[in-house]
Amino acid sequence: MRQEYDSLVAQDLDWRIKELRGPSLPRANVAGKENVIVLCSNNYLGLATHPKVKAAAARAVRTHGAGSGSVRPIAGTMDLHEELERTIAHFKHAEAALVYQSGFAANAGLIPQLAGDGDVIISDELNHGSIIDGVRLTRAERLVYKHNSMGELESRLREADAKPYRRILIISDGVFSMDGDIAQVDEIVKLADSYGAMVYIDDAHGEGVMGEGGRGIASHFKVEGKVHVEMGTFSKAFGVVGGYVAGSADLRRFALNKSRTWLLSGSHPPATTAACIAAVRVLETEPKWILRLWKNTEYFRKQLRKLGFDTGNSVTPIIPVMCGESSKAKAMSERLFGLGVWALPIVFPMVAKDKARIRTINNAKLTRKDINEALAAFETAGKAAGVL
Repeated sequence: MRQEYDSLVAQDLDWRIKELRGPSLPRANVAGKENVIVLCSNNYLGLATHPKVKAAAARAVRTHGAGSGSVRPIAGTMDLHEELERTIAHFKHAEAALVYQSGFAANAGLIPQLAGDGDVIISDELNHGSIIDGVRLTRAERLVYKHNSMGELESRLREADAKPYRRILIISDGVFSMDGDIAQVDEIVKLADSYGAMVYIDDAHGEGVMGEGGRGIASHFKVEGKVHVEMGTFSKAFGVVGGYVAGSADLRRFALNKSRTWLLSGSHPPATTAACIAAVRVLETEPKWILRLWKNTEYFRKQLRKLGFDTGNSVTPIIPVMCGESSKAKAMSERLFGLGVWALPIVFPMVAKDKARIRTINNAKLTRKDINEALAAFETAGKAAGVL
């Protein structure tokens, strides 16, 4: 293990973690440096520190204790867990929902049960690692289509349709986390319907961000009820932790009887569960956070482009600043942190060798002053690193 780790260090591919010393805020104490502008957190709407979310967590400890005491199918299902599932189903305009320990647990636990021997999975080439791992756990055959190429997806569907597969499953991210672009879910649904395929969308970065009231990518494309499995997470826009799937009542019953990650993992503690409920309700009753997020996002993207940065194909609050070479991305990130802005480099092997970038994620609670200060830092750091 040491040799493998040393090899990562030698290639400059190891993670060097900076710790938050306090809450996740738009300006935070990062590794002892005060008042740093945070542009790498998934806490899009700032709900991790919302007073109603914090109060719900504290109240649940007093009423339900610190832990659940078991796995869900035995003695670990509390009234709070079922309330959360009803809440998320209502929010998603779905018949039912099932909460998992994380989004990764949802993908790793459900995908292998949806497809197996005699089935085929058709996957976008840029899908998240948790989808890739979930697919690897299956015994299904696998086909990959070029990123967002509906023509190639249809070719893969024709290829699958010509064989006697029991089940065809199309899987895609809703929002792609490295580029900030989105899947053409409306077209995926049409193609799936034509070929009798199931559709599974991982909308981890779309929940709370895309669609009417933040209901996600299916709402954005007006195909709610036509995506068979909508997977989401509470660890991003909702500001807490956990994953879920939403869809039909049949999906819920199937998943809770078949998913090992759900069956064999301890359930969320009361504080976490109550905080998730409160976060969904804040989203339903306080639309200003989504409006502020998009206002900040559009301004930041426009100004970055004015400065001469390439922001790729992003149409979401995930905005990559393309650098090309890994060394440039890393140098730029270090300079940014020195200037009081925390934004991480994304380099090979997470992206292609010539596609290194600084990935930025916007936040509803950043002020215009914060954003302008960050933009000034990007201009300075971009010139110093040879990106501008």
